[in-house]
Amino acid sequence: MHIPVLLQEAVEYLNVEKNKNYIDATGGLGGHSEEILKRNYPKGKVLIIDLDNQAIKVLKEKFAKEIKNNRVIIKEGNYKNLLEIAKEVNFKKVNGVLFDLGMSKMNLENSNRGFSFNRNEPLLMTYSDNASYTAYDFVNYESFEKIRDVLRNYGEEWYASRIAKKIVEKRKIKKIETSLELSQLIKEIYPKRNFRIHPATKTFQAIRIYVNDELNNLARGLDGAFKLIETGGTIVVLSYHSLEDRIVKKFFKQKESEKVARILTKKPIIPTLKEINLNPSSRSAKLRAIKKIK
Repeated sequence: MHIPVLLQEAVEYLNVEKNKNYIDATGGLGGHSEEILKRNYPKGKVLIIDLDNQAIKVLKEKFAKEIKNNRVIIKEGNYKNLLEIAKEVNFKKVNGVLFDLGMSKMNLENSNRGFSFNRNEPLLMTYSDNASYTAYDFVNYESFEKIRDVLRNYGEEWYASRIAKKIVEKRKIKKIETSLELSQLIKEIYPKRNFRIHPATKTFQAIRIYVNDELNNLARGLDGAFKLIETGGTIVVLSYHSLEDRIVKKFFKQKESEKVARILTKKPIIPTLKEINLNPSSRSAKLRAIKKIK
């Protein structure tokens, strides 16, 4: 069962009102969009964007009635192109944009793209079928230095050098082709003791962020969202990684210093213990929100 993270908090900070228009920049399985649609009826619209064509299929089925009633527009694309997508579908008078940067359960369990270190899947880690550069390319062809630096900078991985060295040694014998091969290689590196998280967590996260250029995409997406929303509109971001959160925090502070926005969350909103117990994947979530004032 899919449980949207910080659902009520996200929608409340988005300040959803009747008959107003919103963008869900990371549609996923549609949990946040569903809640927005309950609140912006009867004439409010939602533009839902997702890069994953599997998610697009699920969303089109889930919101078939709302699509027919012209309350939902679904578009396959990257939120870095938010402005262009909104223009293409003539989506105007936007009162809020929501970004949920977490991976969907579908990506981890049903994508067959190697996002999960517990599954034996092709080593891709891309959201789109059309990606020209994958985790396979990164692991098998980048230099030791490049792999080490990506694991350090994007994953904050303590054993970055040792993992990078092992990858380079292993691929000389045989190319690393699956997520499980990579996961087992990393487990061999780690000291034999109990860890709070799986030893491959940080490496997989780092490779995914790098391969999909997620940090640059986020910066572009935030800029596009701010240009798009009406005065009085809000941007809400759910992030799950310190690097993402840093970009959001910096962007919001910059807009506030320019006196064009007001930060609504002086400290990030985090899940309650009750939510974490119900949905452990929410444990690292941070919600930040900003309101455009001119």
